[in-house]
Amino acid sequence: MLPRLAATGSGFPTVYVGDLALHSRYNPPLEAEKYINSLHFREGVRFFILLEPGLAYAAAPLRKRFPQAGILSLHVSDFFTRSKTNTDGAAGVTAAWSPGLGETLQCFLEKHLPDTEAASVAIVEWRPSQAAFGELYLKVFSETVEYIKRADANKRTLDNFGRRWFKNVFRNLRLLKQSIRYHPFSSPLVIAGAGPSLEQTIPLLAEKHSPLFILAVSSAVPALRAANVPPDLILTTDGGNWALLHLYEAFRDQRPPAFAAALTAALPSQFAGLPWLPISDGSLWQNILLCGTGLPFAVLPQRGTVTATALDLAFQLCRGPVYITGMDLEHRDIRTHARPYSFERLFTEAVSRLNPAYSQTFVRAGAVGSLGIYAQWFARRMAAYPDRLFSLGNNNAVFKERSIGVFNHETTPVKKIPEEIAETVLLNREQSTETLSTALLKALESGETREALLRELGPLLFPGDSAAQVSPEAVRKEIGIAAGGFHG
Repeated sequence: MLPRLAATGSGFPTVYVGDLALHSRYNPPLEAEKYINSLHFREGVRFFILLEPGLAYAAAPLRKRFPQAGILSLHVSDFFTRSKTNTDGAAGVTAAWSPGLGETLQCFLEKHLPDTEAASVAIVEWRPSQAAFGELYLKVFSETVEYIKRADANKRTLDNFGRRWFKNVFRNLRLLKQSIRYHPFSSPLVIAGAGPSLEQTIPLLAEKHSPLFILAVSSAVPALRAANVPPDLILTTDGGNWALLHLYEAFRDQRPPAFAAALTAALPSQFAGLPWLPISDGSLWQNILLCGTGLPFAVLPQRGTVTATALDLAFQLCRGPVYITGMDLEHRDIRTHARPYSFERLFTEAVSRLNPAYSQTFVRAGAVGSLGIYAQWFARRMAAYPDRLFSLGNNNAVFKERSIGVFNHETTPVKKIPEEIAETVLLNREQSTETLSTALLKALESGETREALLRELGPLLFPGDSAAQVSPEAVRKEIGIAAGGFHG
């Protein structure tokens, strides 16, 4: 049922959906102001999400109470973002979304709501809209809550590992001597996650490997190598030193495959002699540093799990069909990963009569828990690419609708992947991390970029402090220490 405008005695229009009025029939602005003033918000809210606010009368009193906050308006109906009815901008809304604007709700939230602000978000519901739009309203609400939960999980990870990631960036810049430039190809691509179900599909990958491009997360490498299925590209994003155990497996081959790595990842010294594709998370500070090298790099948002980043990378590399396997997003019984698995040696070394390997595995399975928080994100990606994205093998249940049992010639044209899809680009001059950091320090001095850099680097270097508490001098000192190679 389409909304329609109606006049009121105050001169401000209201909107009807069927017989339901979304705003007061007499004075919509006054009604909205009373509603906003009746709400009690916790301290520290920096972003408000208005859930189908109709004509956005609620935005003005919210802006009055919180002049520095960001206000995002999420509309269920495109009626409210059309030029004749859109009052978002006039009401002080930072950005508005509706289904017909050409981007998904998840992409909109990623663009306007940083992970670092997940804990400082308040959702403001407009109850008449829930009654008017029913399931459509609840769907937008569910997607928004899902995004905030995922962003909050990323924020907790950032608080724990931010300083380590920051140091890794400058260490990795010292290793970056040559990069890889990929040219998009149409041959099929398989993303190999490290879930237990990968073991079931490895024989199929071995049989069909010649026409396929295999993009493997680093933790899947031992299982693939054991079956003599070398991946074409290995992706690593983990910033912890334990992730190096997965990468060491790849260097056991005489000719290591190509690598793609987040700039914040933990990388071994062997990367200094190899071409590898660095990945920026899209932040200003990482883009400044990588642009200074003059080398190709990819820009992919930080998703919180390497398999999600692998999917983003796959769509940058490949124009053809993309298959996912080993994406269980949960443990199976007490198994958390496909075998062999790099961490198994750690369990074996710790075995004793009172601490058998089985017990260690059981405890780890419980500690790892479920990655279900990301399952719905993958489900939405599957829905967004119905003709290109397929599930191969026994992945998480959310992939069932797009599942195929085996490759076939209708969905997988057999095309040999040309060798010229990738080229190595060498660093054209010697440069130190101190030189690269100069551009970052200059950007920190500029009024135009200082605030953005403090918002990005503050949570990394000083978790728990607000942006106002982080000084440019403190950030400059940390940059200098990291760029100078101090490892204290």
